[in-house]
Amino acid sequence: MDWFDRLYLFTVLDAVGLCLLSGGWVACSLVVENAPKSHPSTSQIMAGYRREWMRQFVTRQPRIFDSQIIASLRQGTAFFASASMIAIGGGFALLGNAERLRGVAEDLTLESDPIFLLEVKLLALLLFAANAFLKFVWSHRLFGYCSVIMSAVPNDPEDPKAMPMALQAAELNITAARGYNRGLRSVYFGIASSTWLLGAGPLVIAALVTILVVLRREFASQSRHVLLHGAPDAET
Repeated sequence: MDWFDRLYLFTVLDAVGLCLLSGGWVACSLVVENAPKSHPSTSQIMAGYRREWMRQFVTRQPRIFDSQIIASLRQGTAFFASASMIAIGGGFALLGNAERLRGVAEDLTLESDPIFLLEVKLLALLLFAANAFLKFVWSHRLFGYCSVIMSAVPNDPEDPKAMPMALQAAELNITAARGYNRGLRSVYFGIASSTWLLGAGPLVIAALVTILVVLRREFASQSRHVLLHGAPDAET
């Protein structure tokens, strides 16, 4: 069986589901990170709070509280990076036992997909897991850079270098959070991609539900309403 023959193993619904999954993943990031000022996303609102945090950090004595927050953020990214590595390892293990997975899928769906089709479905999941891992690792490193800059901020609030360096730390903090959020979205859509093992229909449903959940949390959640009340300017 050549590559053209293998392409015919995929149905139109498979293509629709895959387009929804990948397109929704990219579109959600674009919409969340570039939302209009009149209706900012939760991530954009939090960016304003992160800048305000660094402004307050300059005059806070002692600064132990701030160091604890940064340590907590780094622990979160390290945890998800480790979890992503485990998922990648598990995915490769499944690739090596595709025949056994085929039996499980057949029990659940009463259908039997060719081994090649199962391997492609697993590779989609692995791609999301690998992207999540890379985003979490980079986020972890950026939070480390942020902690170094924070440590270099002069203790004297009147020092002319204090505020500019604190705002530098804020931008690093925001960039790290952006990578963290991208990693989480990869996790969400990676979980949705696993439903492809059950068939194209479940993949379409899972992709749509994931898109709606991500957008709701960013633009229509109760937590966003709370954060928006009295929020600092996200652009300054």
